[in-house]
Amino acid sequence: MGPVTTDAAPSTPRAPEPPRSPAGALLLDAARRNMRQYGMLVALGLIVVLFQIWTDGVLLKPNNVTNLVLQNSYILVLAIGMVIVIIAGHIDLSVGSLAAFVSAACAVMMVEHHVPWVLALVVALAIGAVAGAWQGFWIAYVGIPSFIVTLAGMLLFRGGTQILLGSRSLGPFPEGFQKISTGYLPEVGPDTNYHNLTVLLGLGLIAVVLIQEVRSRRREQAYELDVLPRGLFLTKCVAMVAAVLAFTLTLASYRGVPVVLLLLAALLIGLGFVMRNAVVGRHVYALGGNQAAAKLSGVKDKRVTFLVFVNMGVLAALAGVVFAARLNAGTPNAGVNFELEAIAAAFIGGASMSGGVGTVLGAIIGGLVLGVLNNGMSLVGVGTDYQQVIKGFVLLAAVGFDVWNKRKVGS
Repeated sequence: MGPVTTDAAPSTPRAPEPPRSPAGALLLDAARRNMRQYGMLVALGLIVVLFQIWTDGVLLKPNNVTNLVLQNSYILVLAIGMVIVIIAGHIDLSVGSLAAFVSAACAVMMVEHHVPWVLALVVALAIGAVAGAWQGFWIAYVGIPSFIVTLAGMLLFRGGTQILLGSRSLGPFPEGFQKISTGYLPEVGPDTNYHNLTVLLGLGLIAVVLIQEVRSRRREQAYELDVLPRGLFLTKCVAMVAAVLAFTLTLASYRGVPVVLLLLAALLIGLGFVMRNAVVGRHVYALGGNQAAAKLSGVKDKRVTFLVFVNMGVLAALAGVVFAARLNAGTPNAGVNFELEAIAAAFIGGASMSGGVGTVLGAIIGGLVLGVLNNGMSLVGVGTDYQQVIKGFVLLAAVGFDVWNKRKVGS
């Protein structure tokens, strides 16, 4: 008896997927790779537009934009250091108390002992470095979890602040020290209704940005990587130039570039370069992504962790100096909740709870989201109680989006 054969049911042909243009594919891939950061940029733009309309144009007035930078400068400094700590897979709860301790130390040195402000600044940064090294030693070489070590540090530095100041406030400070937070670049050249030096800096920044974009595009083409089509690339460049020019003219129409903004720009460029291009920066990402694999690959995990906390200590001290210079006094209640604001800025800007993910620019964007929310809600008369509720929902939404995005990519 011959083999029995059965006719298989004919398969239903699948409809072909509509072809995507190369430009659309590249945009979609870029959006997937940078969803958190692009999402926060879009969110920041929407928040700015919302409050610009809600405040009848007050939000983007030159004096308010300048105040926005000054009011959030110390949180942005802390956020830059905090995102590096989080990328490495750790957390630091002590930065607000350390900033308060450093500001108190500066007050005691300059007001009671008449130490020159430049020397007081150097000593303040040294105190931050020593405090960061102290905590980094226990975390990296002893193996105590960073949560416990920095929680102890928070109590230690807050107590030290109370010991130095008690219940009093010390001030005022020398004028040179105050200008760290409240100073502006000097006016030069003829009267043009704009701050000439600010305009020149803005034009220089535009040139640097364009040169960097062109070089990056050529480098990617040399390695035969996917790049945006010429039309989209030009559109991107025009958008970046327009944003920089608008911000420059806004500052130039008031008092020019604040000194603290130059400080933030230096930190953004310097630490951003280190995290993207330097060996130690790549080791921080590797350590936070998979510590065991990083150690097997030759990463000196203890040394990298130690350096991360030294860097955080120096930046916390710098934030304390900036805050004290803006307040023109050392106060026992300085730095309260600064660590929570910095952590929130890092997570809103794209950092991941599991480590290994995040950027310095993302932390700045997250800090600006919180800053614009604070400033905008204050302008429209929203109470501080409701402001806390809204910021809590924003943080929850940002971290929830990160979890959802990871699950989607994993599936």
